[in-house]
Amino acid sequence: MALRVYNTLSAGKEEFVPLRPGKVGMYVCGVTVYDFSHIGHARANVVFDVISRYLRYLGYDVTYVRNYTDIDDKIINRANREGVPFNEISERFIMEFDRDMLQLGLDTPECQPKATDHIGDIISLITALIEKGYAYPAGGDVYFRVDKFAPYLKLSGRNLEEMQAGARIEVDERKRHPMDFALWKESKPAEPFWDSPWGKGRPGWHIECSAMSMKYLGETFDIHGGGKDLIFPHHENEIAQSEAATGHPFARYWLHNGFVNINAEKMSKSLGNFFTIREVLEKYDSEVLRFFLISAHYRSPLDFSDQNLNEAESGMERIYSALAGIDEVLARGGGNKDSMNEPDPLNSAERELHDRCELIRKRFEEAMDDDFNTALAIAHIFDMVRAVNRTIDEAGGRSGAGQSLFARVKAELKEIGNVLGVFGSEPASYLARIKTRKVAEQEISPDEIERLILERAMARKSKDFKRSDEIRDYLLERNIQLLDGAQGTTWKVK
Repeated sequence: MALRVYNTLSAGKEEFVPLRPGKVGMYVCGVTVYDFSHIGHARANVVFDVISRYLRYLGYDVTYVRNYTDIDDKIINRANREGVPFNEISERFIMEFDRDMLQLGLDTPECQPKATDHIGDIISLITALIEKGYAYPAGGDVYFRVDKFAPYLKLSGRNLEEMQAGARIEVDERKRHPMDFALWKESKPAEPFWDSPWGKGRPGWHIECSAMSMKYLGETFDIHGGGKDLIFPHHENEIAQSEAATGHPFARYWLHNGFVNINAEKMSKSLGNFFTIREVLEKYDSEVLRFFLISAHYRSPLDFSDQNLNEAESGMERIYSALAGIDEVLARGGGNKDSMNEPDPLNSAERELHDRCELIRKRFEEAMDDDFNTALAIAHIFDMVRAVNRTIDEAGGRSGAGQSLFARVKAELKEIGNVLGVFGSEPASYLARIKTRKVAEQEISPDEIERLILERAMARKSKDFKRSDEIRDYLLERNIQLLDGAQGTTWKVK
């Protein structure tokens, strides 16, 4: 099955065929660096991190470019409030963004250009548009002529006349059409500026992405990505100015991730209903947050709530518990037994696990080849986890073929996890980390729990079942659940 992606430009799924065999150029719109990043930013960046990882998994040589918008009204306004230069604000929040992405386990893109490092490229692009009649100076500003570019709005499918009739646009006599957008803005007093043929000013938002993407990926490249909120006007305007300047198609596949919602509303700073990444990471492990962000198909809306994050945490705990169980089995049996001359035959539980192991990679690839369907891929992982647990319960610790099978299952889950950017921790360490965080919320220490478990064991040994039950109930009231097994009593937070 070939990789198929949903292309916003055609409003349908298409087979992905890169411009150059074996190579993929991908540009994703980055953040405007004036504040801490929120969960909406996290989703977009995790989504395209997974997409780039899967393309590499398929063997493509990927050049991933993600920009920083480091000059903007919001940056200037914050700098003015704090009484510092604008670039002090942008550099501070570039550093904070990078820190957040590192915590979420993102690979670093091959190129992370800043708008202010490409002023010359932007001026050259605007000059070309003016020379071709697609743009015009107006005072110290420069505007793009939307009615000159016939395919305008082909990405969003909107109608220019209907938009003009229904829009509440402040009248600007310098514009030839009310929907014309700024390529260059004249700087106001005390604002940062760069010299240009049209006077002192700074670039508009849309032009920077055209200039940077084409500089590093060429006039035509494979994938352009971002959130659905960027389809109009940002990506629509990128297409117009880029194709008007070059006469060639801009990006071939347009991929857009869905919103993160709170109470059925899109999460955004403008609505004031947002949570920063670091606020969420104060309550949840970074791997849990990443797992939550890929738990739904990337184009679907994602409902943010403590309940959904708790479900993601429980899911991760199930997977890591299975991996920890595999580690225990392999440790008891001395590790991978592939070298054994006459391995034991598989029993029925192991045979089921073997069959799932044979299929897991194929099913994972089928899910991801269908427009990067991480939700379906994760469902296949849970099928494997259930088979692992059944096999451990029935035949854990056997040597021979069973040992070899467990080692292979672990390798498969780790390989798939590497594409998704999860399961990278040592299982016992991860489970201990989660347990410690949960216990801290229960007003009882791990040492106290272990002391009570020991007291309960002694009570059971002396047949004081009343005291044993009291201890169990006492811990359960504090959300500590005891698990009695052949290897002794363990515990977890409910």
